[in-house]
Amino acid sequence: MSATRRTNRDRRNASGEQAADAPEAGDDAAGSPPAAADAAAADAPAQDGRAAAPDLLVALLDGMDAALCAFDADGVVTHWNREAERLLGWTAAEAVGRRGLAGWAARAEDAAEMEARLMGAMDAPGRQVQEFALVRKDGGRVLVRTQTSAVRPGRGGAGGEAGGVAVGVYCAFSEVHAQMDLERSIAFSEALCEDAAWGVLLVDADLRPALANGQAARVLRARRSGLLGRPFGELLEQGAEEVESALQHVLAQGSAAVPADVWVTVRGEAGGDPAARRRCLRGAFVRLASPLAEHPVPLGVGWLFQDVTEAKLAEDAASVLRFRDHQLHRASRAAAECEDPMEAATVYLDFALAGFADHALVDLAAAPAEPGSPPGPGAPHDAGAPPGPVQLTRAAATPAEGPGPCLPAGPHGFPVRYPAGHPALQAVERGGTVRAGCGGVDPEVAEGWSVARKWPPGTMHALCTVLRSRGRTLGVVTFLRGGGRRGFTRQDAAYAEDVAVRVAASLDLAELLG
Repeated sequence: MSATRRTNRDRRNASGEQAADAPEAGDDAAGSPPAAADAAAADAPAQDGRAAAPDLLVALLDGMDAALCAFDADGVVTHWNREAERLLGWTAAEAVGRRGLAGWAARAEDAAEMEARLMGAMDAPGRQVQEFALVRKDGGRVLVRTQTSAVRPGRGGAGGEAGGVAVGVYCAFSEVHAQMDLERSIAFSEALCEDAAWGVLLVDADLRPALANGQAARVLRARRSGLLGRPFGELLEQGAEEVESALQHVLAQGSAAVPADVWVTVRGEAGGDPAARRRCLRGAFVRLASPLAEHPVPLGVGWLFQDVTEAKLAEDAASVLRFRDHQLHRASRAAAECEDPMEAATVYLDFALAGFADHALVDLAAAPAEPGSPPGPGAPHDAGAPPGPVQLTRAAATPAEGPGPCLPAGPHGFPVRYPAGHPALQAVERGGTVRAGCGGVDPEVAEGWSVARKWPPGTMHALCTVLRSRGRTLGVVTFLRGGGRRGFTRQDAAYAEDVAVRVAASLDLAELLG
């Protein structure tokens, strides 16, 4: 009855009208059209909402990834979702309405204890985690882990305030193996992101780090929070393009099949020489996709890497050493076939230049010192003359214009007027090896540096090694490199000395044979 009819009836009773019931009946029969329409419009949404509520609940339960069931206070199954159907084989029509689990979802001898533990959640606070052995429809058994909790009426329900008397139990369950796999995955992810000896960097689809573990932060010389959201160009001085190209390839094509080595130079790392600050990061790139999407949606890329710079440098050094030993072996066999000892000396240099230097020069002292003399400059032709500056004569050289074989300069050669303090003169005076270079300077300055030292244009690195045989200093051999190569190292000096021993023996034999 509407508020309008109640107001009219009160007015009639107050004025003493005797036929109050007739108009009220007439109102009920005919009704006021506007009031009836309003009442019908107000009741329709509420009825539709109440009708849609069970359907919404069923849709929510069926859409869950976990198996769900519910029991009322008497232990009767009231809900059974599709994941429970998939796991146990019993459909909702077969499960809903059954009292307990005995005889269908559980063995009879286990059912009593199982139901008591399930229904005990009505009197216990919070969730109860337990494990049960259930029975599939096909007769097989499956071990499940359950989380049970009491169902209590909400505010304004039959039980009064929330937290009132429990009216049932809901139970979420899944296979123990699946749950353990999930827990292992979570634990593994947390361990990688916290304590792993490998660097772990999770990069989003915009190629910016989204998560980094402690090892990755140490390798990249930054705080973990300082890496997040920054482009690689701000983190790496060199190698950023290679890293971003690898990430884009993995996002487009999928995870790489083999580990990859990436050489990078970290910004802000101490040290002046960029080559000394280069780091080799060996690792794998894996594409991350959402497991919840129907079609794989890339979430980013996981980069797992380890700093293998020392091992890589040692591996490269061992490879270079094997190559050089092989070259010396080949050179010795080729030199043994030469009738002219001078030709044998140039053969040694030709084999030594491969992968080692761009040019080679052989300069001989004017007259070797007598046997048994200490290392030092050779005496001049006139043995009675007082000692003076070392006089060197060019005996063999590679073409200055470009790569080519080392050729003898002729039977007499020509004198080379090196300025005082020249590396070749220092090597003869010291009886050892001298390294020199002008790397990192202006090209014009480097050009003048090479010209002043009587070396081919473009030379930026030199290695001068004394030639000694039978206790005498015969001269010096010089190896030269251009600007496209790095300077000579101690390992290079040791190799040059091995070559110089062989070259000096051949030159000494050539002198003996005249």
